[in-house]
Amino acid sequence: MTEPDSPRHFLPDFCGIRMLFAVVITAELLALVLTLGGSGGLADFWERLSLRSLFVQWIAIGATAVLCATKPMLRQLSHTAAGFVAWALILSTAAALAAVGLWLDPHLADPHGVLAFMVRVLGVTAIIAAVVLRYLYEQFCQREREFAESKARFAALQARIRPHFLFNSMNTIANLTRADPARAEAVVEDLAELFRASLADASALSTLGEELELAEGYLRIETQRLGERLQVTWDLHELPADAPVPKLLLQPLLENAVYHGVEPARDGGHVTISGRYRRGVVSLAVRNSVPAGDDQAAARSGNRIAQANVRDRLAALYGEAAGMVVGEVDGDYQVRLHFPHLHQAREAAGRCAS
Repeated sequence: MTEPDSPRHFLPDFCGIRMLFAVVITAELLALVLTLGGSGGLADFWERLSLRSLFVQWIAIGATAVLCATKPMLRQLSHTAAGFVAWALILSTAAALAAVGLWLDPHLADPHGVLAFMVRVLGVTAIIAAVVLRYLYEQFCQREREFAESKARFAALQARIRPHFLFNSMNTIANLTRADPARAEAVVEDLAELFRASLADASALSTLGEELELAEGYLRIETQRLGERLQVTWDLHELPADAPVPKLLLQPLLENAVYHGVEPARDGGHVTISGRYRRGVVSLAVRNSVPAGDDQAAARSGNRIAQANVRDRLAALYGEAAGMVVGEVDGDYQVRLHFPHLHQAREAAGRCAS
């Protein structure tokens, strides 16, 4: 589904700040391990650590720069070919920078000689590079598995429009056809929009404005069917309509609210949709009444598949910046979502569209 961005290559973007920071930290840890495992006493430990840190960081940052420069070419190759080429580029960079280091300070090779120094540098670089590339490939495979699982979950969500809702909607349309043809046509249009969204391409994002329109259409259908038993309240304030969101973000939550909270109650109930936008964060809440008294026996139990799907898809698109909170508020059942907009959302949409 659109949610996790489909992985296209196991080599990450080496030009990012986060990647550079990870390279620097990893290189420093490697320098520390090499110094602790090398010969020499504690007296000159810091001197040896500083020298190794400088040399290891030099090679690590140099190799990262080379991979960043060759990224377009590497990503056109197969994973195997790109892995071997990247490994060869890292070794070549290490050899070149080691040669420059020897030229600047010939004492680097002491006491084992130039050949032994180069062999040690290339040997350590080859092992570390192979381990890192293998780790990146395993991460890529894991992302592919997560992407496939997410697509399957989204497909299940798209196909989960309850049959009874379709049958009830068709009955509503049939009853309105003679009594109020214009209203029957409006219900048909709302139902068509709902199914168009349900059958849409899973690789495309929606917008918050489109999802709110879809939610309004769904509630109009249910209002025609349930009449005064369904009371709907909208409480939205200055929401960014262009905010990218996963498809079918609100409709499954509203369907749950009607199915579990309103329908089982003889006197019906209410559904409230509220939304706020503050400091670059969109907050949405779907709140519904809960059957009370004798109506509790008619209440339907749920497996919370819809909630899990919405939570997973938000997390896949926005990561830890998004979330869902489910709980009770003043006797009502409430599901609250939050996710970022501004530059975080635009970056997420760019990744999914690229």
